[in-house]
Amino acid sequence: MTDILEIEGVSKIYGSVKALDAVSVNVPPGQWLAIMGPSGSGKTTLMNIIGCLDSPTSGKVSLDGLSLDTLSSSELTAIRREAIGLIFQQFHLISYLTALENVMVAQYYHSLVDEAEAIEALGRVGLGDRYKHLPRQLSGGEQQRVCIARALINHPKLILADEPTGNLDETNEGLVLDILHDLHGQGSTIIVVTHSPEVAEHADRILVLGHGRVVSDRCRDGFVAERQGEENNDDDGGVKAMN
Repeated sequence: MTDILEIEGVSKIYGSVKALDAVSVNVPPGQWLAIMGPSGSGKTTLMNIIGCLDSPTSGKVSLDGLSLDTLSSSELTAIRREAIGLIFQQFHLISYLTALENVMVAQYYHSLVDEAEAIEALGRVGLGDRYKHLPRQLSGGEQQRVCIARALINHPKLILADEPTGNLDETNEGLVLDILHDLHGQGSTIIVVTHSPEVAEHADRILVLGHGRVVSDRCRDGFVAERQGEENNDDDGGVKAMN
C-alpha cells in the first residue's frame, strides 16, 4: 500500500536556527498519527510543512504521490485547499458569518457552494440546529466543531489538526475526540499536533520530536523507529514515559 504522506530527510532552517533536522516520516492511508514534543521541538514547523503552509529548506515531501517540495506558493495553496482539511486551535471563523456560511466559504474556494451539503456537514458534528448562529453565539466547543465541519466539507485526503482540544473543557474535548474517532473509523487519515498525552493516546501512532529531530516513533503495539536524538534528553517531551 502506498503511503499517503512521505517525508524524507526534511530540514527547515530559519537564519541560524534549525527548526527541523533531517526528519523522515511515512504515514499510510487511514492512520491516526499524533505529533508531540515540547515548545521549540519542531512540531509546529513540521505541521506547517505537511499543511502546505511552508516549504522545507531541504528534503522531500509527497502527498498522495505528488511531490510538494518543488511547488510554487500558489500551487501549495491549491493542494491545501483541495487535499487537506485544516483544524485550528484558534478556530479562525469569520465573526460576521453564520456557522453555515463559515463552512460554505471553504466550498467557495474549492468548487461550487452547496448549502444542503454544508448543513449536512454541520449535522455530522452535532450542529444541525445551530447553523444560523454567529461564532459569538456558540461555545468554544461548538466553534471547534464548525471548524471541523469546514475542514471536512471538501472531502480531504488528509485531516491535519493543530491542538484541536487545546482551548476546550473536558466535556467538549471528549466531543471533538469522538468526532475524530468516527472519522478514523470511516477511513480518514488524521494527523494531530498536541501537547496532551491523553489526546495523543487516542491515536494509532505517536511521533515525538525534540530539538527538530525524531526522538520516538511508536504504534500502539510497540516501538517502530529508532531515535534520532540523544538517548538521555531532559527536554524530550516525555519519551521516557512512553517507551
